[in-house]
Order: sequence, then C-alpha cells, then structure tokens
Amino acid sequence: MKYLFAFCAPLALSLALGATSLRADTPDPGQIEISVGRLLEQGHYSRMKLDEKVSQRFLKNYLEALDYNHLYFTQKDVDLFTAKFGNTLNNDVLLGNPDPAFTIFNIYKKHVEDRVAKIKELLTKKYDFTSDRTVEVNRQKSAWPKDDADADNLWADRIEGELLQETLNKHATDTPVKVLTRRYDQMLRNLHEQNKEDIIKGFLTTLALTYDPHSEYMSKSELDNFQINMRLSLVGIGAVLHSEDGYAKIAELVPGGPAAKDARLKVGDRVTGVAQGDKDFVDSVDMKLDKVVEMIRGKKDTIVRLQVIPASATDPSVRKIIEIKRDEIKLKEQEAKAEIIERTGPDGNPIRLGWIILPSFYADMEHSGAAGAKSTTKDVLALINRLKQEHIQGLVMDLRKNGGGSLEEAVNLTGLFIKRGPVVQAKDSNGNIHVSKDRDPSIAWDGPLIVCCNRLSASASEIFAAALQDYNRAVIVGDASTFGKGTVQTMLEIGRIMPFLGSGNNEAGALKLTIQKFYRIAGGSTQHKGVESDVKLPSLFDRPEIGESALKGPLPYDTVPPVDFDKWEHPLFKNDLRQRSAARVAADPEFRYITEDLDEVKKRLAENKVSLNQKVRLAEIDEDKAKRDKRTAAREKVKQPDAKTYVITLDNVAKPDLQLVTYEKPDKKTADGAAPATPADDDAAEDDESTNRTERFDPIKIETLNILNDLIDLSRNPKTATASTTK
Repeated sequence: MKYLFAFCAPLALSLALGATSLRADTPDPGQIEISVGRLLEQGHYSRMKLDEKVSQRFLKNYLEALDYNHLYFTQKDVDLFTAKFGNTLNNDVLLGNPDPAFTIFNIYKKHVEDRVAKIKELLTKKYDFTSDRTVEVNRQKSAWPKDDADADNLWADRIEGELLQETLNKHATDTPVKVLTRRYDQMLRNLHEQNKEDIIKGFLTTLALTYDPHSEYMSKSELDNFQINMRLSLVGIGAVLHSEDGYAKIAELVPGGPAAKDARLKVGDRVTGVAQGDKDFVDSVDMKLDKVVEMIRGKKDTIVRLQVIPASATDPSVRKIIEIKRDEIKLKEQEAKAEIIERTGPDGNPIRLGWIILPSFYADMEHSGAAGAKSTTKDVLALINRLKQEHIQGLVMDLRKNGGGSLEEAVNLTGLFIKRGPVVQAKDSNGNIHVSKDRDPSIAWDGPLIVCCNRLSASASEIFAAALQDYNRAVIVGDASTFGKGTVQTMLEIGRIMPFLGSGNNEAGALKLTIQKFYRIAGGSTQHKGVESDVKLPSLFDRPEIGESALKGPLPYDTVPPVDFDKWEHPLFKNDLRQRSAARVAADPEFRYITEDLDEVKKRLAENKVSLNQKVRLAEIDEDKAKRDKRTAAREKVKQPDAKTYVITLDNVAKPDLQLVTYEKPDKKTADGAAPATPADDDAAEDDESTNRTERFDPIKIETLNILNDLIDLSRNPKTATASTTK
C-alpha cells in the first residue's frame, strides 16, 4: 500500500490537470459513485457513516464548490436543493444514482449563462466612478443573495468594481469593456466544456472533502498527474500550455526538453491541431486544455505533429507544422538543490554555510528501490556530500512552501541527521499505533543544523521538522508554526479494488483517502498545532487563514503516548539564539516592512471591501507607490553583506567547478519563487513575503544564516552562552 501525504505542489497545466474527455471505455459514473461511497464509509480514518447528517454537509459543500463566492445561486435555490436533496444524497451515492449531481450542475450552468447575459447589458452602461459605495471583495462567508433582485444589485456593484479595476490597470491591452467581455466569454466556454466525467469528478471530490480536507477523488488524468508530480518526470515534448481564447497557447518550454532542443516551437505559438505520427490532424481549437495535453503526451520515441499559429504571425491564417519526437522530461525545478554561501563569520574569518532547498518530498513509488528511481533522500545525500567537500561549517534545510509528499522519504531523510531510532508514529482507525524508524546508524551531516519553515510547510515537512526538534538535533526557524496537517493518505486505484470498473487498470480513477493520523515521537500531534519554531521571524504567511485550522472539517487534535528515543547530545543554545536574533530583527528595516505589510493585509482582509470611487482608489495606489519608492530608496543605501553564493544542482553536483550567483540585475523571481512587485504592479505588494526584493533582500534567509552563524559560534565557544541556554 502506498502511503502518501497530500499538499504536493500542483504542476503546471502542461501536466494535464483536470479530467479527460469521456471515452467509450470509461466506467459507469454510478458504479464509481458506489465504490467511492463505500470506500469512504469503510476505509476513512473516521469510519463515519454516509448518513443524512453527512448528506446535508455534502450538499452545502457541493453548492459552495460550484459557487464559492455566493453569487450565482440564491437563497431560494439553496432552500429548494435542501428540500429535494438534503437528506437523500447519501442514498443516491450508495445506490449509484448520479442524477442529483447533473441536476444541480445544470441549474448552476443555466444561472451562469443568464448572469453573463445580464453582465453584458451592464457593460453597455456608462460609469463615472464617483460614487461613495464599496464592493465586497470575498463573499465566501457572506449570505446567499435572497433572490434574483438581490443578486442583480450585488452584480451591478461587482461589475462596476471590475471595470474600475481594469480602468486603473496601467498595462491594459484593451478597453475595460472588451477585457471583461472576453473574461466572461471564457468563463462560459470553460463551463460548456465540462462533461459528465468532469461533473462526477467534482461531485465525488466534494463528497470526499466532506470527510476531511485531504481526501479526494481523482480522475484518471489527475492520478497520472499526481504520479508525475511524485516521480518528477513525464514523457512528452516539454511545453507548458495555457488556454487563451479557445487555443492551447505555449506559455513556456521546459529547458532540455524535446521542444526546447528542437527550437522551432516558440513561446506564444497557438496550437490548432495535433497529429500522432503520420495520422491526420485532430482540430484542437476550443478543445479542453487537458485533452490537448493528453494528445501531445505519448510513449517515448514516438512522433507528435503540431499545427500552430506562430507567435510572430500577423495573419492568423498562417500555420506551420512542427514534428517532435517525444522523450522523458525531468522536472528539474522541483528537485532538491543546494547553495554554498561564503560570508564572514562571527570571528571575522571567512565561513562557508550550506543551504538546501527542498520543494517537496518526492519519490518514484512505482519503482521504489530501483537503481534509477527518483528519491528525495538520495538527492539530498548527494548534495550534502558535495557541501561537505566544500567544507561547509553549518547547514540549513529550507522547507518553506514544501507541502509534503512521501512518508517513507520523510523518515529516510530524517535518518541522514540522526544515528537511528523512531521518527514518527501513525495511528489507524482501530487505535493501532505503528512507529516508523530510521534503522541506519550512519549520519550524513552531524554539524550545526537549522530547518527553515513557514505556514506553507506541511505534512512530510512537519514530520521531518518535528522529529529533528524532538531529538534536539536541529533548530527550527521561521513562522510561529507550520501548516498543521497531521493526517496520512493512501492512494486507492478504484479499478484495482473494484476490477469490474476498469479491468484492473486506472480508468476509474483513484480515491486519495485519509487512513491514519501521525504523531510526534514525543506523543503530540502536528494536527492543527503544526511544529512551533524555536526562533520565530516575522512573515506575511504567518496568518490564521493559512493552515489546517482554516480548512473545512479538519480532524481534531489529540495525543498518543511517547516512545523512547535518545536525544542529541550537543546543546543548541536556543535561548541565546532567540535573544541574538530578536535584537537583529528589531533593527532590520526589512522585518519592519514585513510587519507593516502584515498589518495592512490583516486590515484589508478584515475590511473585505474596496471603493468604487476612482479618486479614492488612485489615492490608495499613490500611497502604496510612495511607500514602495521610499523602501526602494532606503534599500539602495543599505550595504549588502560581503558574501558569495554558489549554486549546486543535481546536474552539476559531481562537477569540480562551482557556479557563482550574480546579482547585477534584479531576478525575475524572488527567493520564494513569485514575481516581485514593481512600482507599476500596484496589487502585488501583499502577495509575496519578499515584496519588491530580489534574493539579496530575502530577510528570512539572511537572518536564518545569521542564526546559523550564531549556532556555530556558540557550539565552538559554549562558555559565551548564558548558563540557562545550553539546551
């Protein structure tokens, strides 16, 4: 059985997120319904019966899954649905009756169609944007509109707000009316592309989520995508696609992939047809994006032909045909990678520090144990060995935004830093507790160690961080706590469990099912609480709306008895580290900026509204710009630490030369991987922890390195620590 953790970061649309078109050999939706319902009842950790109480929550969740902002359904609709389906959806699922899913979806689709028609009427009106009204930004917790008239009033304000937003857009490529017309036309196109398989997928996923936030029904293509995400490879041409105006448009070419090597396919090209080998082209205009991706994928060394409109073509009738041989593509961006930071140590002498970035706990589970199988632990070990060759004196494991992955990899990776012993406990629905242990006495790194986390570090990341904290092996640095996901999922391929649904294959999709809860070796659960940092740093992610407790229906927190384990013998000086860090943070303007931005985010979320007055909005934009300009000017006066950074990837880990990172120009991405805000990007400031900064201004990273310096210094000179801080 494959034990997994949810929250693996989703891949781009090139990996065919979403369901495929319904094929003749697709299993009957009703039979899938029965299987999913029975598996949830009998296999879920809670062993909760699919009864009327669950049926009522299921209906509520399904309506909100379709209309999450409470804009298309009215309270009258909700009342009618409740009366008709509220107490019977459970029986429909267990009897294999998919009609309620289709009935509710079709009513939703009709409401959206009617609403878009009304929106287009609103777009013909003239607006002067001088009113003193406001519009609600997020309506997820708001009441449904009472009736159509109430909904009309909500939408009148909403469309005026969207028009004002586009009017204020300094990078607009078209008039606000045309932009919104295209936006809602695309929404209708996406809605009309939904087929029976898509509807059932959404319906059953909502049912699974009614049991807990991490159970999920996956269609065949989503299961394929999940497996790609775990093994970090796929067979295709290496093109990232997105949907635009009915075309699959090339958004990015994967470096080293067949398309990038061929060099004829360009970013911006629009795919109009796909052919397999020498067969005829299939028209792909207005085809669902995941179906286009499915046609482009295929077996290794086979040929796919693409008919495209070149990005450079001024005449849309121009076409070119590109023939590409498919090959295996490694998803390098999701692999572990390392850096060597060469800076001045506390004693004034040069010091080298290691920094390993781990985006997820990946593993090729289908070929586990094979020589070439992808493994987080194997990759990190290779990086550690190279870092030791370069004589690093301390190491940071960066798990910021690492959403988890393989349980086995979390246990094995922990084993690189401890002698041997228990790593995590897992309890099943019968109360049986299993302890996962590291049985290898060897240690890859026994020097000073820090684990850097934030609120987006979840699941397997929390197992790793919690174990090293319990062993007193590492100092945890970052947000107040991690995400707080303390549950274990397994992937059940329905066709293998119910062979009549797919002859043993995965045509019926899979159910990702919560089957256990995991616990620290000290006895506590990470569920809800997460892993608390030993040294806390200000962060924009450190907000209550991020984390397990903010999700619908999470399983409760509890504890189990601790197990015996031997703590690390060396002190970590946590109180000294906290005191030294606090003094630096208080004096660092970057952390002051983060605190100011966090206060502003909290204020905006609490207000949950924006003005419909153009002068008011412009004044707000000018105020934000002035604040950013002031920060930019202040940053230009700051002397950066005298440090050099060398990057080590799995491609160059065995090469003798080191690759120096230069900062002559701001990078397109921040340290956290999101586009940095610019003076022209007025809404981006609150979205990323490294607002308007390059990696040189990643205060979390810089301060974590400072803390590592302190740990090295205190480990060498323990007499400089206060008597009460040697733990």
